[in-house]
Amino acid sequence: MLPIYYSDVFLKHDTGAFHPERPARLQSIVKTLRSAPFADQLEWRDPPAAALGEIERVHSPQHIQSVMELAAAGGGRIEADTFVSCGSFEAARLAVGAWIAGSEQVLQTSQPAFVLCRPPGHHAEPEQAMGFCLFSNAAIAALWALEQPGIERVAIFDWDVHHGNGTQAVVERYPQLAYASIHQFPLYPGTGSASETGRYGNICNVPLPAGSDWSVYNSALHNTILPFLQKFQPDLLLISAGFDCAKGDPLAGMLLEPEDFGRMAQLCLKEVTRKTLFGLEGGYDLNNLAQGWLSLARVCLGGEP
Repeated sequence: MLPIYYSDVFLKHDTGAFHPERPARLQSIVKTLRSAPFADQLEWRDPPAAALGEIERVHSPQHIQSVMELAAAGGGRIEADTFVSCGSFEAARLAVGAWIAGSEQVLQTSQPAFVLCRPPGHHAEPEQAMGFCLFSNAAIAALWALEQPGIERVAIFDWDVHHGNGTQAVVERYPQLAYASIHQFPLYPGTGSASETGRYGNICNVPLPAGSDWSVYNSALHNTILPFLQKFQPDLLLISAGFDCAKGDPLAGMLLEPEDFGRMAQLCLKEVTRKTLFGLEGGYDLNNLAQGWLSLARVCLGGEP
């Protein structure tokens, strides 16, 4: 069975008309997975809401309070493209809770699991929501995991087309964490050059030009990303799974096909660890999202991409 942490509460995060990070993203993924040939092997689980103290592993009480108060007041714009609605704080707490619950499940079973949530998290910095992201979901889950018995190292691999500046800002403070990112450059948010390696050497950025396809990604994975992760030997691997590096995404210019995400997952599971959690970040073409997650699920269940 493949556990999937999901709730309809995530649909209550209303970003407004025409915003690319919209509820239909999740609806497309869920509909496709529920109708998959292997749907009987998927175990849908309701995630718990994170306690405020859990979110404070990364974010200041002031930042958390500002998001909560804006939601309670009916919502509004935090920055140019980052919105809060009346349902956003509840959804964001649940997203953090889902990443933590998914991490706990993976550690208990040593098998992969999924988190299908929104809002995404990898751009959220300790004091600032940005880039569609309110709380730093993956980084919070990584710090939670380090507090568990026998867990000494946690790695995050971010294959979203945008660099996860927020995740990196957290990881570079802790030598027990590692962050690897493969992303289009130049592109929002402008961070993620190869020279950014962190004070502990625990950051690995692979910026790629627009127009990169699977052959380019595959080379970067084998030459740089996988050796970095293998050397770190994580007790848990968290994947910030963005699907905006797929061909035709409206916010970027990469050329991956949906099955390429399954190929990346397969490499991580075989070459790094099966103790891997896949959590949704970006991706704004509905078909690419649905087919990409379908490919991931096939691989996690032992099939081919």
